[in-house]
This record gives sequence, C-alpha cells and structure tokens, in this order.
Amino acid sequence: MNLPGILDAALALAALPALCASAYLAVLAALSRRGPPSAASTPPRLFFDVIVPAHDEEAGIGKTVRSLLSLDYPRQLFRVTVVADNCTDETAARARELGASVIVRQEPQLRGKGYALSLAFARALAEGRADAVVVVDADAVASPNLLRAYSERLEQGAMAVQADYDVLNPGASWRTRLMSIALAAFHRLRSRAREHLGVSCGLRGNGMCFSCALLREIPHEAYSLTEDVEYGLRVSEAGHRIHYTEEGRVSSEMVTSERASRSQRRRWERGRGELASRHGLRLLVQALRRRDRMLLDLALDLLVPPLANLGLWVALGIAAAGSLSIATGRPAISLAVWSACVLCLAMYMLCGWALSGTGARGLLDLALYAPLYVLWKITLWMRPREHASREWVRTRRESAVDPNLK
Repeated sequence: MNLPGILDAALALAALPALCASAYLAVLAALSRRGPPSAASTPPRLFFDVIVPAHDEEAGIGKTVRSLLSLDYPRQLFRVTVVADNCTDETAARARELGASVIVRQEPQLRGKGYALSLAFARALAEGRADAVVVVDADAVASPNLLRAYSERLEQGAMAVQADYDVLNPGASWRTRLMSIALAAFHRLRSRAREHLGVSCGLRGNGMCFSCALLREIPHEAYSLTEDVEYGLRVSEAGHRIHYTEEGRVSSEMVTSERASRSQRRRWERGRGELASRHGLRLLVQALRRRDRMLLDLALDLLVPPLANLGLWVALGIAAAGSLSIATGRPAISLAVWSACVLCLAMYMLCGWALSGTGARGLLDLALYAPLYVLWKITLWMRPREHASREWVRTRRESAVDPNLK
C-alpha cells in the first residue's frame, strides 16, 4: 500500500470511535419524539420532602422557596426544607422568613452538595413521614405541577424520577441560548429517547425525586464533583430505572460571563471524566456479558465525550481527510466516514435546537457562536490548570439581589 493509502486507512480508523459516538447521538435524536401523555392522575396521597441544598444563596433563595411553597399539591402533603450548608450569609434566615424548614449544617471539613443531601435524606428517613424526597437547586424555579408529575410516576411503580430541566434565562445572551439548546439536547432529547427504549434516563442534579424505599435500599453516599451522575449509576446498576417526566419541570438561571462558565465547565468535565475513567469500560464489559441494554446505555453515555470535544475531533478529521483528498486528486475513503460523523452530529444538534424553543435567534447563535465555543474550549485546555476544588463552589448568579428581599 502506498503512503496516501496508508494515511487514508489511518484516518478512517481514527474516525471509527467518533462515528460510533456520533451515531449513538443520532439514534437518540431519531427516538426523541414526545411520548404519549401520562395516564390520568390519582388523587394525591404521597407525602414529599422537598430538599433545597444551598450554599450562600441569600440573594436568590427567596425565589426558589416561594416557587416551591406555591406548588399545585395539597399543602399538608409536602414540606420544603432548605439545607444551609456551611453558609456565611443569611440563607437560613431568609428561608425561615418565607416558611421553609431549615437545616443548618456547619462541617467545614465535609463541604459539598453530596454531604448536604445525605444529611437531609437521613433525617427524612429517620422521621418516617415522607414517601419520597425531591431535590431542587437553590437557583431554580419549579413548574406548579412538579409534585403531581412525580406522584403519577411513583404511583405507577417508579422508584426514581427525573423532571425536565431547562434554562430560566435563555434570552440573556448568546451563551445562555446555546446552553438552552445544549440542555434541550442533553436532557430532553436523550431522556425522551431513553423513555422509548425503556432504559434509565439518568439524574441531572436538579429536579430529582427518589422514593424513600429506594434510599433505604441504596443509601445516598455520593460525594464526587458530579454526585448526581455517581448516584444515578449506582441506582441503575442495581436494576432500578430512572424514569423521566417531561410534564414536571425545573428551570435554573445560567451564567453569561466567561469566567463563571469556565469554572462551571471545568468542574463538570472533571467530574464526568473521573467517572468515565473509573466506570465506562467496566460498564461496557458488563453490558456485553449480560446483554443488558440499560448498562450498555449507561456505558455509552459515560464514554461519549462532551459535544464540543467530539465536534472538534470531527472537524480536525474532516480537515485532514479533505486535505488528503485534494492532495491525491480523488476522494479519500476516510472523508466519507468523517462526513457521516458530521451528518449525525448535525441531526443531533438540530433536534436539540428544535426542542429548545429558542427559534430563529437560537439557530443563528448556533451557527455563529458554536464554532467560537469550540475555540474557547481549546483555549481552556491550553490555560494552566486551576485547582478544581471538590468543595461546594457557588457559581455567581446573574441576578445578584432578589428584588423581593430589598
């Protein structure tokens, strides 16, 4: 084989992992049609403990607590509890003023959302009053029907449920519109597809619901940078499917500044990367041995790189295969493989855009700024590594002050 043929074969081989990842995303996109509406609800009877883990959220905790206390569910059948975790501000006082129960936690050596949730879950189980616990982030607003949506799934036999999760401020900037598209793809698109496949939709950290029976069977002992993914893996490995409810929704404010986005992205990707390295191949081997589609999906979800990383990989592959085609004067076989990756990713991203509701402005932002975002990711990798703390790092919100607390 001559040198161009060797290069073509090498580029084609390099494209195969990217093609597998891209095809996986395209299959999920093809299956992301909305499912049938849920069955008629039964009269509410389940008691929910709604847990809000918070670290220095004095300015915005009021918005979240008011949203939760006004849920369309019998008031005697739910309680809102704010866990003020190692706070240095008036988060606890603000939450109490608005009618929430408050747990004040001061353990500087054990800081983080995972520890706050474990304490709140342990108290709920010890009291024995709740049928299920719900987790809502301290910057989120819930749809009025959130608990009714959870109740329907639990009554149908679910032990873990994830609500729909979207962006509260999509119109704030191009960055938040791109995040809205990304969340629509990562949460809504993938979750819809997994509901059709009958596999676990995974946990997203915000808008999670667990039956107390599940927490007794699988204690919440997840303290990593991505404690939601970590606990979701344990639940799914134990054979419990995490169900998705699109009817119930939580919406969180996303940052617009580059600095806050950089910090968020590094923490998230480090946490996902650690879990992928520890569990990805192990789950894949187990899935193939057991012929278990839920484990297979868990493995693929971990092993597929972040979309920007995958997009950069494909762009470099297309450039190399295209250059080879020009140099040899004939289309390279590898160019066809990399082009298939592009088509799969385009299908996935366009479906995410369609589900995001961002309209023509979102599509324009996707075309103009997605390449810039990939370039930003490259600069992020090239910068000296910052210390990625495992402690609770509060992301600065866009609204520094809750106007209702002035």
